[in-house]
Amino acid sequence: MDKQLNRQAKDFLGSGWSFPVTFSAGNHQLNLAVYEQNVNNSINAILQTRMGERSLEPQFGSGLYQYFFRTPDSTLKGEIVDAVKTALLHSEPRITVTNVQADFTDELNGLVEVTVTYVYNETNTRHNYVFPFYIKEGTNL
Repeated sequence: MDKQLNRQAKDFLGSGWSFPVTFSAGNHQLNLAVYEQNVNNSINAILQTRMGERSLEPQFGSGLYQYFFRTPDSTLKGEIVDAVKTALLHSEPRITVTNVQADFTDELNGLVEVTVTYVYNETNTRHNYVFPFYIKEGTNL
């Protein structure tokens, strides 16, 4: 009975194809993401999508790629935080973002770790998501 109540409480989080799309090795069926994993996949897809990349949903995405090759400073941190907050506000209705933090963890390689703290709207459960973002993409020459 307790398992069924827990499942019903999480049903609003939904399920969908795992991202990236994968298939099970044994029976070659499509792998699905459910509940919290589905929300994390959604956040990942939003943050990796360029604005205008989806022709039927031109406002979907974060536009983080516009920050490539920029100088890692406090202005860039603020712009990244604002872009992430705005993207998740408009594209992920199942959560409320409570905090976004950008940290330059590896400046030599251009790694920015974006930590998103959020609450599920239905259950008020708090979670974190860390998104690694490289501002020096493709500069390994």
